[in-house]
Amino acid sequence: MRILVTGGTGFLGRHLVWRLNASGHDVVFTGRNAQHAATVTAGAKRTDRETRFIMLEHGSAHSHATMHEAAAGVDAAIHCAALSSPWGRPEAFRRANIESTQEIIDACGARCVPRLVHISTPSLYFDFRDRIGIHENEPLPLPVNDYARTKGIAEQRVLQSPLDSVIALRPRAIIGPYDATLLPRLLRVARTSRLPLMRGGDALIDLTYVDNVVDAIELALSANLRRAVVNISNGEPIPVRTLFAMLADAFGIPLRVRRVPYPVADAVATLLEWAAHWRPGWEPPVTRYSVGLLAYSQTLDLTGARDLLGYSPRVTLADGIRRTAVWARQFEQARS
Repeated sequence: MRILVTGGTGFLGRHLVWRLNASGHDVVFTGRNAQHAATVTAGAKRTDRETRFIMLEHGSAHSHATMHEAAAGVDAAIHCAALSSPWGRPEAFRRANIESTQEIIDACGARCVPRLVHISTPSLYFDFRDRIGIHENEPLPLPVNDYARTKGIAEQRVLQSPLDSVIALRPRAIIGPYDATLLPRLLRVARTSRLPLMRGGDALIDLTYVDNVVDAIELALSANLRRAVVNISNGEPIPVRTLFAMLADAFGIPLRVRRVPYPVADAVATLLEWAAHWRPGWEPPVTRYSVGLLAYSQTLDLTGARDLLGYSPRVTLADGIRRTAVWARQFEQARS
């Protein structure tokens, strides 16, 4: 197959490009960073398959035409491009999440691409309360931030599009090599301060190792489905305090925690968000959303993933954290 991957220079995107190349597919991938693209291309080991990069800035004057060019002759498209952050400018989220999605929908329609796999998010479920075993069909709450709002709009546009087949995956909290968001933020706090334990550290967190997400995407490419929304995770929810201990052990750092009343942490985050609105370009060190993720349980029901895709996580959470720590040490050694 010839497959288009948007956001191929990002965390999930690069792993996907490498797997598709190894599986014998020709890959066209888009992104904004030519230097990262060179690393992605170099990591594609099968030289008998094409791995081609197209520079693309979503929402720009030429992005629509460029996306149409990228979609020419492809058998399937995977839309990974997004701005995934707890904070940012509304305009940046709109361009990266909504406009990019409309561009791939239009390109797939114009080029008669038979399948689009869209990477959505379980952030759509979050509403500052414990939620266990969330099913895809449960009503969605009001979005908690611009990320959830724009990703929700993007997912709806995909599902309501006239394309022949669309599958939206909602992978929970992806970790692994090249992650620049989740684990790095926690590790920065762990190395310089104490990790906060709110509500006793009992909140269940449902992570997903990146290779398992790529497995799910490959399954979605060949699934006999026309319209579907599917939860993806490792299926191994653990308490936040256990996650902190696993990270400290794998990365060789002291485990230092402090108990913080959740109302206090939420109030501090609220004040920091208020201050950030008056300081354009400054990102608050914590947000209400990021505090809430460590304070409230959120786990996913994977029945749909198993029944519709035949999904079963191959890499355990413990092994995924270990692999990430090994990669991080090798990466730092290569840089020094």
